[in-house]
Amino acid sequence: MLYVIGSVTIKIIMSASNKLSTAVKALYFLAESYPNPKSSKEIAESIAYNPSKLRKILSYLCKSKIVESTRGKAGGFLLAKPIDRINLQEIYCSVEFRKAFYLDVNRSKKKSDYTHKFNNYFLNLFSEVQVEIEKKMSGIILADVIEEVKTH
Repeated sequence: MLYVIGSVTIKIIMSASNKLSTAVKALYFLAESYPNPKSSKEIAESIAYNPSKLRKILSYLCKSKIVESTRGKAGGFLLAKPIDRINLQEIYCSVEFRKAFYLDVNRSKKKSDYTHKFNNYFLNLFSEVQVEIEKKMSGIILADVIEEVKTH
């Protein structure tokens, strides 16, 4: 969405997180195959995702101790904890570095008081919305997401 207010152009990007949904799909696959470790190639094939990009997501999940990695011939990735102890906010914060509500403010050449005020208004608004999104996600556990998807 692009808004022009006086001499201020504000670009609002509200994007669904591809990394979040990919991570959840990978975690589902690992839950279904637990306790057997799975390679990034196996996981990528099962969720139809680029193996190289998936390895990056899996490395973030490992750093957050949601997933663990084992080495060796039979090595791979497996869940580090049960799916009823993993919430969406935890996954989201592990894999997303840009927030759901991102504000790209193009400043005009003219400096005006209201330009700065509009920018601050939207930055504050989106910060509040982001907090609410993450609060909502913290109450949603992976086990419930999987159950919801399986039953619908």
